[in-house]
Amino acid sequence: MDRADRLLHTLADGEPHSGEGLGAVLGVTRAAVWKLINQLREQGVPIRSVRRRGYRLEAPMELLDVRAMRSEMSAGAARALGALAVERVVDSTNRRLFAELDQLARPRALLAEAQSAGRGRRGRSWHSPFGRNLYLSIAWPFEAVPGGVGGLSLATGIAVADELSRYKVSGLGLKWPNDLLIHEAKVGGILVELQGEPEGPCAAVIGLGLNLQMDDAGAVDQPWTALCAHLAFWPGRNVIAGGVLNAMILAMQRFQVHGFAGFAGDWARHDLLAGRQVRLHVGSRTVDGLACGVDQTGCLLLDQGQGPEPWRAGEVSLRSLT
Repeated sequence: MDRADRLLHTLADGEPHSGEGLGAVLGVTRAAVWKLINQLREQGVPIRSVRRRGYRLEAPMELLDVRAMRSEMSAGAARALGALAVERVVDSTNRRLFAELDQLARPRALLAEAQSAGRGRRGRSWHSPFGRNLYLSIAWPFEAVPGGVGGLSLATGIAVADELSRYKVSGLGLKWPNDLLIHEAKVGGILVELQGEPEGPCAAVIGLGLNLQMDDAGAVDQPWTALCAHLAFWPGRNVIAGGVLNAMILAMQRFQVHGFAGFAGDWARHDLLAGRQVRLHVGSRTVDGLACGVDQTGCLLLDQGQGPEPWRAGEVSLRSLT
């Protein structure tokens, strides 16, 4: 933990701290404290100057903690994970892990308090305010998977939705192929990136962005929501992060053995589009039809009047027409 991290942890209680007191804690001068404060501000940490009282966060902040997250995981999931790390700010947790896939021997996970260049599907940006949400990626090596890894984002979505369902979230569901919604508003998204052959041995980075306590979505151009607005009580970021990590790891283990076929029967429990007229955009092509669930490989089944036909996930956007 560097000095900026130590400063952040000191300020996390949301109370005012004088520059002199912070300097004593860190063993630096007040001028050095001021430089560290500016460094954190540049990284998106909402620090206010309080006249004659020093510095404070806009609100108390629960920072992510590896030990606290591991305490929420099962023994099997904890053993499967080779490394678990938290960074203050990264460009993208997916990008960071993808750059390290050549050295991947065991699964590893990376979380960040903020991302400077968070990404969604099709190159979209992912709004990433500091310390308010969950920015999580898992790097996972796969041997040959039955049916290939085409349904990996769907299997991940099922695992995350099942975990969040423990909190009795009304209106929670999945929109094919990678969105988590609550009452038609986006609360999370999944981004899977592969190195190797989808039908054979490969390595995958499975990224999850989950809005936890976000109160401002910046320039986001679609309906959004945050999980905290739908819970009767707030369990904490580390409890949610640890539970989601655990669910994703167990899902990866199951996926390695069964492929998406092992999850296909679970999709219907969370499918928000089944039985609805939808519009599918595939490149420059637009297709309208009735959504009929997914097949054993994770393809969307769309009925245009001649019976359900499979459409594979890819550069596709989907909008319900009803």
